[in-house]
Amino acid sequence: MKGKKTIFHKTVVINVVGLSQSVISEDTPFIKQYLEKRSFTLIEPMLPGVTTSVQSTYLTGKWPKQHGIVGNGWYDKTDAEVKFWKQSNHLVLAEKIWERAKKLHPNFTCSKMFWWYNMYSSVDYSVTPRPQYHADGVKAPDCYSNPPELREELQKKFGPFPLFHFWGPNTNIRSTKWIKDATLYVDQKYNPTLALVYLPHLDYGLQKFGPNHSKMKRDLREIDAVVKELVEYYEHQKTKVILLSEYGIAPVNKPIHINRILREHQLLTVRKERWYEHLDPGASDAFSVSDHQISHIYCKDLSIVNQVKQIAKQIPGVAFVLDKKEQKTYHIDHERSGDLVLVAEEGYWFTYYYWFHDEYAPDYARLVEIHRKPGYDPCELFLDPKKKFLKLRILFTLLKKKLGFRYLMDVIPLEAGLVKGSHGGISQDPNFFPIFSAEIPLPKKNISAIKVYDFLWEQMTSQI
Repeated sequence: MKGKKTIFHKTVVINVVGLSQSVISEDTPFIKQYLEKRSFTLIEPMLPGVTTSVQSTYLTGKWPKQHGIVGNGWYDKTDAEVKFWKQSNHLVLAEKIWERAKKLHPNFTCSKMFWWYNMYSSVDYSVTPRPQYHADGVKAPDCYSNPPELREELQKKFGPFPLFHFWGPNTNIRSTKWIKDATLYVDQKYNPTLALVYLPHLDYGLQKFGPNHSKMKRDLREIDAVVKELVEYYEHQKTKVILLSEYGIAPVNKPIHINRILREHQLLTVRKERWYEHLDPGASDAFSVSDHQISHIYCKDLSIVNQVKQIAKQIPGVAFVLDKKEQKTYHIDHERSGDLVLVAEEGYWFTYYYWFHDEYAPDYARLVEIHRKPGYDPCELFLDPKKKFLKLRILFTLLKKKLGFRYLMDVIPLEAGLVKGSHGGISQDPNFFPIFSAEIPLPKKNISAIKVYDFLWEQMTSQI
């Protein structure tokens, strides 16, 4: 008897960041009706429930302990540097779903539109944000693509990638619409077997306001329209459609300044330059790489881990303090994870702040500077309410930039209390669980994040 042959169906995976039952309402009429008529389930939150870790689990069917993506960033012990938002796909230490498919069918192709770890990936077509960093300090909007000429084609047709609308105080629907337009262009030109699409729009308002429908109405209607256009296009192309999200965003109002606490215990070291203080991770006995509701604490010497653990257990708002052994329960025990992993209680999140007085904060603290900050900073979504004549200041700064003068767009507040939504921990409320919808039958009970891979594969394939 001959073995069965695997046939691949054209499939699209639409990742609507932040989509959970908490925001599905009359302001998302298409998504609401679409989910009601399809097979639909919830995904149990994984640890950590942050962008790069969740995406890597979905696409490899492995936990962070296996694929190595323990957060959006971590401490590189060799370089003694905190590295956040890196893009190389080589960092994901497990086989991806398209690589498995290509082994079975050499003509299988995949497009990866703004999913993370996009650069140097083994997919066939990819686009991701990649600013130009000029020698004079200017950061110019741009993107990276494979094949390289695709970048020029897309920006000629749709304009430069709207980087400053993708992240920062000026975020809006423009970046998500650009991604949608680029996705349709790539599909029409290359017809990939599997398309991975990342729609970030809800992430912005939900972190600023939390799941507050009165302030999210416009954002919800805007993302609903984009999802409608994509779904209707792909259904017309006889494409199998999967709609999912990485996490739900729950309300928070209590920041935990974990690095300040470690500094109070004389465990964290700073280096002074001019009047600024810079975290010196290589010289610190212990410090935190903070990532939403997760804190990775790295210790210079393992002999102090228990001391730091006892300190962490006394901090209000900390739900779990996991050493390497305890991390095994949550599948996050990897050489990149902290010697301790702290998980915030609901309503709390971790800042990266390590200075005691704002006048000593480094210059990058008031900038949109995702790579230099030793942790995630959601305050980059806000303009500093304390700065007077802010719009005039911004116009003057842009003029200096245009004329070629040195400048700092130092408009970001240091007020962590502004942030009203976060994620990453283990929510007990199903309203904030990520969603999964497909055309295949799905279990009524919630599925684990690692099982998403299996359902993606089942949706893509059949055997004859």
